[in-house]
Amino acid sequence: MSTVKAVALISGDNNIRGSLHFVQNPSGSTHVEGRITGLSPGHHGFHIHALGDTTNGCNSTGPHFNPLKKHHGSPIDKERHAGDLGNIVAGPDGVAEISIKDDQILLSGPHSILGRAVVVHADPDDLGRGGHELSKTTGNAGARVGCGIIGLQSSV
Repeated sequence: MSTVKAVALISGDNNIRGSLHFVQNPSGSTHVEGRITGLSPGHHGFHIHALGDTTNGCNSTGPHFNPLKKHHGSPIDKERHAGDLGNIVAGPDGVAEISIKDDQILLSGPHSILGRAVVVHADPDDLGRGGHELSKTTGNAGARVGCGIIGLQSSV
């Protein structure tokens, strides 16, 4: 298998902007790198959502990408949605620098994330451990403040 690359341009509320680059290595793991600006300082839930539909902003991206029908969890849990990528952290300047490696978000094959959306939430993801009624479905991460559709990157 060769290296596959994708990109997502993030936009959202309050001038939230950013870009993310996805690289699936021949080993199968995918590395996500990028930068998002305009966030409130602190932790923000960070997920792949099932749909690449932004006709109603980030609200039309559907639920978390969950092809194996599991409960919500942290990126290191066996029981997690494929799209559960935990939290990103914005500094006091509202900038989050992102560098995540994950084995469940693939850019090829039957469970590819191409054409789906990456979503940044207003609040921290409780990683399924919060005891809230939404903990096992969404991580109780609050509103969707930024998103972008994941598309195949040009090889040029």
